Amino acid sequence: MPAVPFASLPDDARLWVFAAADPVTGPAAELLLAEVDRFLDGWAAHGAPLRAARDWRDDRFLAVAVDQSTAGASGCSIDGLFRALRALEPEIGTSLLGGGRVFWRDATGAVRAADRRRFAAAAGEGAVARDTPVFDTTVTTARQWRSQFELPAQRAWLASLLPQPAH
Repeated sequence: MPAVPFASLPDDARLWVFAAADPVTGPAAELLLAEVDRFLDGWAAHGAPLRAARDWRDDRFLAVAVDQSTAGASGCSIDGLFRALRALEPEIGTSLLGGGRVFWRDATGAVRAADRRRFAAAAGEGAVARDTPVFDTTVTTARQWRSQFELPAQRAWLASLLPQPAH
């Protein structure tokens, strides 16, 4: 089943977010998206085609979602997606599957990435504030991707890494 437009997926579509350690632009982004589209066009679970879509934001964030009302992704089909993305990493020059990174928008609007310790240090130095936009890569539905993926740091799971306001 060919991939469908992301906007056509229901809010409860199951979603995975893959965040690139470094920005992916130009030919590398074109290759990534073409290969993901090719993969999604043939993605199936136990022989049943999956109604799937992808979205790409800020040269960093790839969301892949499946409408599970027709057929749900199985463990094997999800593993196939992860293998396909891992195989692309050397070609695009960055990791999509590495965890432990925190992403935020700096004062210029650029997306920054760091491990939790460095993010907490940036917050302590004032480079990240309670209203700084951060990205929640733990969202699991299309609804959350659409409405909760980018939000102020104080409303995100990583608010505990911010300095606490004095009372």
